[in-house]
Amino acid sequence: MRNIILFDDDGRDNLLPLVFTKPTCELRCGILTIREKWEIYLNAKVSFITQEYLTEKYPISISDDNLIINGSLLPNPGIAKLITNLKKNEAILCEGELLAARLDNKQFDLLNNDQPIEEINGLEIGRNDGYLKINELWDIFTLNGGEIEADFELLTKNRKSAEVSSTNQILGSHGIFLEAGAKVECAILNASNGPIYVGKNAEVMEGSIIRGPFSMGEHAVVKMGAKIYSNTTLGPYCKAGGELNNVVMMGFSSKGHDGFLGNAVIGEWCNFGADSNNSNLKNNYAEVKLWNYPQKSFKKTGLQFCGLVMGDHSKCGINTMFNTGTVIGVNCNIYGAGFPRNFVPSFSWGGSGGYKLYSFNKAMDTAKIVMARRGIELEEVETRILKKVYEITEEKRANLN
Repeated sequence: MRNIILFDDDGRDNLLPLVFTKPTCELRCGILTIREKWEIYLNAKVSFITQEYLTEKYPISISDDNLIINGSLLPNPGIAKLITNLKKNEAILCEGELLAARLDNKQFDLLNNDQPIEEINGLEIGRNDGYLKINELWDIFTLNGGEIEADFELLTKNRKSAEVSSTNQILGSHGIFLEAGAKVECAILNASNGPIYVGKNAEVMEGSIIRGPFSMGEHAVVKMGAKIYSNTTLGPYCKAGGELNNVVMMGFSSKGHDGFLGNAVIGEWCNFGADSNNSNLKNNYAEVKLWNYPQKSFKKTGLQFCGLVMGDHSKCGINTMFNTGTVIGVNCNIYGAGFPRNFVPSFSWGGSGGYKLYSFNKAMDTAKIVMARRGIELEEVETRILKKVYEITEEKRANLN
């Protein structure tokens, strides 16, 4: 049986700060993470080629027959078929970029040690041949609607939804699917433009208005009176209130109160204070730039609408205002009047009035309390990962003020 390995490619750093704490394939786009998608398509568990400091939590497994797949590649039936039909020592490339390969032990060792692969046949495909990759932070929310639709079909095919209560008003024909234990009462569910997926034991409270494509993971909650527009994903255990438009929340994060969040990607274990908002459109309607870690500068997105990217374990106080195209690192604590700067390094504490170091021990104390509220313990391996993030982002904090 072939061994499946998902690898981080050279573009991984373009997806910081979201991948400081995880391999690229653990990013959520649509209902599922990229890893979860591949495990369903290939009916197999995967292992990882990722940054050395992540390997304790995300190890690699090697066999005599290894199918390696780019961890930023979004599967679909066409590309999955091409990959499963690979023979030993064959690869799929696009303009020299490796998308997938089937390698024996010898070839895998060469690849893993950054040496040229020998005796391999390459199948070259074009960028218009029906495949998508997460190359930039904004790809996560721009591709999210289509991925919700694809994942909806993948997860609900030949299955029957739990009963949808008659207290709800239903519009459209793209499908509404409730997993076991899901609760939806007195809501408006509009599936005219795309499906609506409600995960196991998730809840949509009364008065909520939701437009598909939309998904929420297990135990996620949509609070009373929330207004949620298309192309929005709530990962497992997320809470959402107020107004959301084209937002991806990876998991375990909360925006439980009024306030607007749009064209945004939020990591895990984040929290928004009441009435916090982000701008997703500049006053002059100009193209939005977003901080890029490899370039150490702001990069053009080609987008008119682009809001907020927030790394894992970051928080903001009540009435926080995020400007268009803001990137917040891992373990930040943002508060105060005025707009925070458009790029805030990891482990920063403060706001428009200035920043100081968020000490590692204090950050971990908070993380333990936050996670314990969900019945989850901060494990030692996760602490070591966050410690490494603290160390490698020290240079970015050198001039906080």
